[in-house]
Amino acid sequence: MAEENQSIDTRADYDVTEQIGHLLRRATQRHTAIFQNNIGDPQLTAIQFVTLCALYDRGPSSQIELVEATAVDQATIRGIINRLKARGLVLLSTSDDDKRKVIISLSAEGLTLIQSLIPKAQRISQLTVERLNPAEQVAIIYLLKKMSDDGEEIS
Repeated sequence: MAEENQSIDTRADYDVTEQIGHLLRRATQRHTAIFQNNIGDPQLTAIQFVTLCALYDRGPSSQIELVEATAVDQATIRGIINRLKARGLVLLSTSDDDKRKVIISLSAEGLTLIQSLIPKAQRISQLTVERLNPAEQVAIIYLLKKMSDDGEEIS
């Protein structure tokens, strides 16, 4: 009964601005703004860029392969592919092995675009971490990779 009457001031123990989720969101917002201001294509989102990069690196891929390569869910990747197709940046075809399977590949325009954007993307990455010293830059990449490793089950 005494425990019920004790009022605990959780405000003193919890500052949302110091929490990992809040800080990650703020860092992501900053990176997204840097991306949009520097990529040179106002219609291209960061996740569309990642999808084009996956196709550039892997070559023609199925939707499931793109989901795995980009860490984007199936419904979202479908919308991304449709938007990239509408812009003429990707082509869709059926697999020779399985006619039900759609294969996505870069169009000539998509290939030209991604090749022109990679140097800008490298600069965007530099701008995102420019406030950090070289050791901190290595550390944050290491830690973010460790945090996003799919080897562990999420609680």
